[in-house]
Amino acid sequence: MVLRLGIDVGGTNTDAVILRDREVLAGVKCATTEDVMSGISTALEEVIEKAGVARDSINVAMIGTTHFTNAIIERRHLDPVAAIRLGLPATACLPPMVDWPDDLREMVGGHGYLLRGGYEFDGREIAALDEAGLVEIAAEINAKGIRAAAISSVFSPINRDMEERARDILAQHCPDVPVVMSSEIGRIGLLERESAAIMNASLLGLSSRTVDAFERALGDAGLTCPFYVTQNDGTLMAADMVRRFPVLTFASGPTNSMRGAAFLTGVKEAIVVDIGGTTSDVGSLHHGFPRQASTVVDIGGVRTNFRMPDVFSIGLGGGTKVTGDAAAPVVGPQSVGYRLTSEARVFGGDVLTTTDIAVAAGMADIGDASKVADLEPAMIDAARERIGEMLEMAVERSRISPDPIPVIAVGGGSILVPDKIGELEVLRPENFAVANAVGAAIAQISGEVDRIYALEGKSREVCLAEAEEEARTNALNAGATEETLTVIEREDVPLAYLPGNATRIHLKVVGDMGGLDA
Repeated sequence: MVLRLGIDVGGTNTDAVILRDREVLAGVKCATTEDVMSGISTALEEVIEKAGVARDSINVAMIGTTHFTNAIIERRHLDPVAAIRLGLPATACLPPMVDWPDDLREMVGGHGYLLRGGYEFDGREIAALDEAGLVEIAAEINAKGIRAAAISSVFSPINRDMEERARDILAQHCPDVPVVMSSEIGRIGLLERESAAIMNASLLGLSSRTVDAFERALGDAGLTCPFYVTQNDGTLMAADMVRRFPVLTFASGPTNSMRGAAFLTGVKEAIVVDIGGTTSDVGSLHHGFPRQASTVVDIGGVRTNFRMPDVFSIGLGGGTKVTGDAAAPVVGPQSVGYRLTSEARVFGGDVLTTTDIAVAAGMADIGDASKVADLEPAMIDAARERIGEMLEMAVERSRISPDPIPVIAVGGGSILVPDKIGELEVLRPENFAVANAVGAAIAQISGEVDRIYALEGKSREVCLAEAEEEARTNALNAGATEETLTVIEREDVPLAYLPGNATRIHLKVVGDMGGLDA
């Protein structure tokens, strides 16, 4: 028997669940607090008491958090970064952070540096690495008290040698400054990859403090089990990895909800609609994991290209305001958000919300239904029709096939979802309100490879086999059990502009955590 504790720390609510093998023993929702950690402690105490389990019987804890995404969006808790690009004499017209919002660039210090180095698209050197220039930058980092460095080399996903050499030089001259290499985070596309590396570097101090706080919160609750943090592809990172790569947790909240939806229903191909208090996150499940975005993703006004789930949001939640009349109802985008329980009419307030419409229509039994008894049936029907239209447009946007697949409705606001959206059946599983915490609790270990292979003297099948073996090894080293490993992504893109009949192979395997699952 395995007991798993899942925690999802959102902007409004902190959810916690305890699972025994595949059974949800208890789930709770608590308000997220200003300091975040006291909200986690409250959720821990409530869910342990509700589940009635001994604290020392909990085998592992998994935590999902929006802490690092919020830091970028809210422009808080960011460290100054030395953004070093290796690419001169090319790339000089677009310096580091050129397309960043002014306030965010100022928050990370605006320290951009350009040095000779980098590679052409075919692997040839643009110029030899300027090692003397790196030593000068290291002296400036020490003098200015810059807390982190991000190194980006042109076409480093093809050859990362210069980034590694630059990292070693910086480590020698400013050993206390952590260094992030863009080739470890992003993909081909210099500005987006560089921006992801700078973001990651700016969050290293916060990530260290956050991981320490998670450890304290679990320890204060009397838990001695190991803990992991969910990343944005639906799998887990150990605490040390979170300290190094906090950006990989971006969008882990919607991902956890989608993984939880797949677990609670047993459905692996579906559209998931996760409705909170203010917004609805909509995405597509493939093999039980969120489909990954293949295009540039905007985070806090900055273009990045590291892996992210293909999820988008619409302004529809349980606290969304409803205005207008039966002839022309207006739903959102304004919302009362976390003030729902004080401002919605069913809770004694004077704001008409989508929750009031759901209660008046008999779709939900919460609050005081008598407070909305005066609503005209025509207004109720018109508002429901508008909500249905918004959901149908969002679901159709996320479909990639005309084949009918189910829609899984999760989140506290999923009471708004009708029984069918268009022609698609809607599933609303038990424990739907805490699907995000369930998704954290059942997260798996992954191993991934994404790089360029030369097919000279090798077949495509041999290179794919090598990539799969490397990905499996990475997953095993991260703690997965070999017999549970499954390939969930395999992509092979020929690169005609590179010599040696090159191809880019992206391959990912996932498996259950070792030592837990029988």
